[in-house]
Amino acid sequence: MKNGILVIVVVIALLVAQDGFFVVNEAEQAIVTQFGKPVGNIIHPGPHFKIPFVQDVNRFESRILKWDGDPNQIPTKDKKFIWVDTTARWRIKDPLQFFKTVATERGAQSRLDDIIDSVVRDAVSGHLLVELVRGKDYVPDGEEHFEVEGKRVLPEEMLGREEILSNILTQARASTPEYGIELLDVQIKRINYVEQVRTRVYERMINERKKVAAQYRSEGEGEKAEILGQMQRELKEITSEAYRKALEVRGAADAKAAAIYAEAYNQDKEFYSFLRTLESYKKTIGQNGKLVISTDSDYYKYLQDAK
Repeated sequence: MKNGILVIVVVIALLVAQDGFFVVNEAEQAIVTQFGKPVGNIIHPGPHFKIPFVQDVNRFESRILKWDGDPNQIPTKDKKFIWVDTTARWRIKDPLQFFKTVATERGAQSRLDDIIDSVVRDAVSGHLLVELVRGKDYVPDGEEHFEVEGKRVLPEEMLGREEILSNILTQARASTPEYGIELLDVQIKRINYVEQVRTRVYERMINERKKVAAQYRSEGEGEKAEILGQMQRELKEITSEAYRKALEVRGAADAKAAAIYAEAYNQDKEFYSFLRTLESYKKTIGQNGKLVISTDSDYYKYLQDAK
């Protein structure tokens, strides 16, 4: 009998210990509730105790969490319709307030959807597109300016992307403490034109590139014509100079040949006459050619003597 009672006591003690003791790790924080109402806020990791079977433990992340919004179509101040895709980082700073207001991470994500989307929409619609995409190191090009509703806006009057995001974070962060949430950072992941505007932008970019390409091509053709003209002039100069030198060489050669012929003629006029006549025969009479001359012709003299 005593042993049975002891066993029952031990079993009850084990059940109480199992349901009463719990451990909160370094990445968690917890709220203890009793019949649905919070009665304890545990922010330090380690072992803890609650009333068994009466109290429950609700665990929450203490690490940084991610929020990703749905891309929204928003018009900018200069009436450019764009898609804006936003992301943020947040954490649960006050678990008790968090539990009372939104209860779960899904509820917190829903509240952040409303807060961040609203602030981002106001920021985008209140600034020019160029302000949303340019950085703080942007240098204006000459007399660059923009017009909004007929009013001139100068570059020095505009904000940069970093300043706009800082303002978005400040405004959105002001609404999160009431939910026990600390908003750490807000960033725009991507900005893109809507389809119709994107098509027109691409067409304008293509036309601008074609214009630049045509200008480069025209300049290239001009330089090509200049180079070809210079090459033709140099070629004519070289050809003319070569032709002049060739005539000089040919004239000198002819003069030298004539001098040699004259010298040979003077040494033996008869032999020279004979040699020149033979050369004339060779050039005049072909393989199957016929030559008709009179017998008293000087041209026939050597043929007659050869008999």
